[in-house]
Amino acid sequence: MSNSVYKVVELVGTSTESWDDAGRAAIERASQTLRDLRIAEVISQDMVIENGKVKAFRTKVSVSFKFEG
Repeated sequence: MSNSVYKVVELVGTSTESWDDAGRAAIERASQTLRDLRIAEVISQDMVIENGKVKAFRTKVSVSFKFEG
């Protein structure tokens, strides 16, 4: 097995439906420009509140991908 190097980036996905959808949105968007995604870890979750109502869910994820530098 050869040595490998992975880069890690943090992304924030948003959704009006759920934290799951927000995390999925971040990964699906990242996969459009980053190749060979490996692991995603949920760092935090929060909500945007307006006039006492939840308007959006936000999920911050740490994503790793194979570095081909």
